Amino acid sequence: MSSRLLVLASSSPRRQELIPLLRLPWLIQIADVDEDSITHRDPATNVAETARLKATCAAESAPRNSLIIGADTTVALDGKMLNKPANEKEAREMLVSLRGRAHQVYTGIAVIDVESGRSVVDVCSVVVPMRDYSKAEIDAYIATGDPLDKAGAYAIQHPKFQPVVGLDGCYATVVGLPLCHLVRALRKLGTEISADVPSSCQELHNYDCPIFNQILKT
Repeated sequence: MSSRLLVLASSSPRRQELIPLLRLPWLIQIADVDEDSITHRDPATNVAETARLKATCAAESAPRNSLIIGADTTVALDGKMLNKPANEKEAREMLVSLRGRAHQVYTGIAVIDVESGRSVVDVCSVVVPMRDYSKAEIDAYIATGDPLDKAGAYAIQHPKFQPVVGLDGCYATVVGLPLCHLVRALRKLGTEISADVPSSCQELHNYDCPIFNQILKT
């Protein structure tokens, strides 16, 4: 079913970089939703419901042959969710709290088949160990402006800061769109992906993923 159109309900440049790896026609349709309306304290439930909210909103005006993809990501440390910082002060506080420790990243995806009304919701979580970066590195990174639109105030793929060390899970989940989980969700809705998504993802991120076979076999 290569004629199916993917509609990504996200303004995230990181997700927009990943979605072409599926090798299907796609477009962006930003969902105008109040993400703060989802207030569940459990991070996995929160990102799942927020992803569903985005996808449902975008589906209201999407083409009939489309598959809507909503996604949401949060960082959790000591049971507390760290979403996008409101300002540089919050970004600095988040980066200091994460420094030299492991935390969890949760990304929820929701896929809606507009034609059939069927949907699949999934969540991927990853333990993310951070290196013991210095105050000067934090200051230099904040000065780039990069942390201000990132959950947890960091990007794993930032070429200079490189805050993560020793990751042993889905890299794309930390970026914001777990591609193998997305392939699995699309299969459940009857759309097979012929592209070698795991290889493309690993090449893009220069990362040997240890879990893609496990995900795609389920």
